Amino acid sequence: MSAKAPAAAAATAARDTARSAVDSAFEASAFERGLGPRMPGRWIGWQRQALVLAALLGCLAVFSLAHWLAVMPQVAASFSVGPQGELVLVDSPTPALNAMRGHSVKAIVGPNGTAQSVDGLLLHHALRAQADDALRARQVAQQQALAQALAQAAASGAGVSLQFDDGSVLAAPALPRAYTGLGFLYWPLAGVALLLYLYAVVLVLAGAQPRNLPFAVMSLCHAGNLLLSAVETMPGPATFAGHGFGDGMVLRTLLDLATGAAVVQAFALHPRRLPRATLIAIAAWAALPLILMPLLAGRGMPWWWLQGGCLALCAAALWVVSRSHRLEPDPYALVMRRFAIATLVVLLLATAAAVLAPLGGPRAASVALAALLGWLAYFAGLLLLTPFLARSRQLLREFAMLAGISTVATSLDLLFVAVFSLGSFTSLAIAVFIALGLYAGARQWILDRFVGSSLPSTERTFDLLYRAARDVQAHPARHPQRLVQLLRELFEPLEVLRVDRVPVRTRVVGGGSALVVPMRSADERAAPAPAAALVLRFAQRGRRLFTLDDARLADRMVEQLRRAVAYDAAVERGRFEERQRLAQDLHDDIGARLLTLMYQAQSPEMEDYIRHTLQDLKTLTRGLATAEHHLSHAAAEWKADLTQRLTAAHVALDWSFSHDRDLRLTVVQWSALTRVLRELVSNALYHGHATRVEVSFNLEGPLLTLQVADDGGGRNPQAWSHGLGLGGVRKRVKLLGGQVQWRENQPQGIVCAVRVPEFNAAP
Repeated sequence: MSAKAPAAAAATAARDTARSAVDSAFEASAFERGLGPRMPGRWIGWQRQALVLAALLGCLAVFSLAHWLAVMPQVAASFSVGPQGELVLVDSPTPALNAMRGHSVKAIVGPNGTAQSVDGLLLHHALRAQADDALRARQVAQQQALAQALAQAAASGAGVSLQFDDGSVLAAPALPRAYTGLGFLYWPLAGVALLLYLYAVVLVLAGAQPRNLPFAVMSLCHAGNLLLSAVETMPGPATFAGHGFGDGMVLRTLLDLATGAAVVQAFALHPRRLPRATLIAIAAWAALPLILMPLLAGRGMPWWWLQGGCLALCAAALWVVSRSHRLEPDPYALVMRRFAIATLVVLLLATAAAVLAPLGGPRAASVALAALLGWLAYFAGLLLLTPFLARSRQLLREFAMLAGISTVATSLDLLFVAVFSLGSFTSLAIAVFIALGLYAGARQWILDRFVGSSLPSTERTFDLLYRAARDVQAHPARHPQRLVQLLRELFEPLEVLRVDRVPVRTRVVGGGSALVVPMRSADERAAPAPAAALVLRFAQRGRRLFTLDDARLADRMVEQLRRAVAYDAAVERGRFEERQRLAQDLHDDIGARLLTLMYQAQSPEMEDYIRHTLQDLKTLTRGLATAEHHLSHAAAEWKADLTQRLTAAHVALDWSFSHDRDLRLTVVQWSALTRVLRELVSNALYHGHATRVEVSFNLEGPLLTLQVADDGGGRNPQAWSHGLGLGGVRKRVKLLGGQVQWRENQPQGIVCAVRVPEFNAAP
């Protein structure tokens, strides 16, 4: 037994270590995927085909629903809700009905003579926003009676009859709704529903992992809610309860409760797997039949019971994500907790809007519907924003915030009407004023609370970098330790790890939980590739996520600190190179001008050329004074300069320029490329006496290629003696980290090819 005890203890410790590694939000698998070369995501054939098929089926379902609604018969008249909640005729294409404009409709009579009393509830489509069970039952009865009457009218070819307040009964034709009768909100809501549906399909096809499935369920359920809301926003009397929608509560109940249970399960699994996560998920899903017990027992579904169940699941999700953050201060959990708090507040406001709607008069039902739509748009915005928390998705954040603010405005509107007995216009004006004030005054604060404040201030960043640079200049051997200290002070991570797997550049991994920074050597000539990387976990002591801006800032800080180490050696080397540069510039610039003057001596174009020279000198001095140049702007200047020079010499220019991104050139890069181009073209004019010069400039990824070809009389470039001109070209290309080669052109002339493999890393 004693011999087996250490082995058992070791096995137990190994299992505990493995379990803790799996429980961590920064799993080994996720970490490994975040390192190394970033390979383009490619789906195999069946996944791509399945996504296309799912998209086609989704579009077909949306348009099939639209077609079904378009051919559904409706009364050929428009109505409004009167001051006492009655159904008032507004307009009709039928002359007899049009004469009764302004009269209230008391009943609708079907072709079989069955009459159903109606009121303004017939125009209120959103049964989910109706908190009064008695009013909802009356609303459903009216919808079912109208649907039955219209179905009988469509079958018999007759219409329905409207009984007015003066006792008259007039026939009203039943006509199809048509696509124009769907309303302007149907297609936007259906489009967002389709987007969420495709998001769920992508989650499933990307890998049916336990973490992905709850998000897929949430997206599908919310897509169904949005599609039902799109149907409910159509104008005119509602007949949905009579066309398979029931009272609108059963399906909405299942969708809302399934969404809440999926949120609880997702927070139990992500960003870290909680202890007893399986039991938490089972308890969340087991709550669904408990909440639906009144419906399963054959009784009605009270609105307050349903809404209380949704609020309870939302509160449970908030408790689960708060527990996750207490166990490990992951900033993703913190952001999710902020989302959960905001969601609970918005849901409470939407609930208050539904409860206060019966007290707010005839227009309150429309306001309650607006609050419900605001809540749905807010939650849809959060679902679409969640995968992009570590990136800049300002549009989605603004969309979610505006949707939440609209729910606040509608809830305040109903509150002012119901509690303070304000008029409709006054309450709406005050509610909108408060909501706009909240949005304008607290917008940035709310957005920062969502994902945490972004980059540190410029003053603090400069101060940290300056002190670190001064330290490594005095003590170059401290570069690795000072780099770690700089990143700690800049991002305040909870943990810093050193790993051997090194990415090409700084990356955000773990959904923003960690930042991987390659440690570059101070002397890149001795060690061109970084041998290790730093992993920073949980920015600002776990209070915010890392973003792509953080990655770019870290790359710049590492590069600046590396340059600071080599500063002293660069100063000594620069004194000698500056004298050579001045001689080189005199040769390249003044020599080129004297060459052109030789071609234009005693010509009337001399004045224009001198003016061009002065302008070129101005461009040169401005370029040297500028810290960096856009590649596209520099190329335009190079082309204009060469065009003017070659045109004056009666030489044709073929210019070709392509780039996959617009880099910012440093002064060294800009100066080197400018002088290389000028020297090569000058050689073609002066030594080759060319009649055509071809310039090809291409930047693809990090590779820069430059080729200058002419049809002059140059031959055998291997036998040339490289003086100040050609030697200067070699030196400038070498400074950029590239190579240059001359060869004979066919059928005549010279081709000079410049190749810089890592132009991004050029000084």
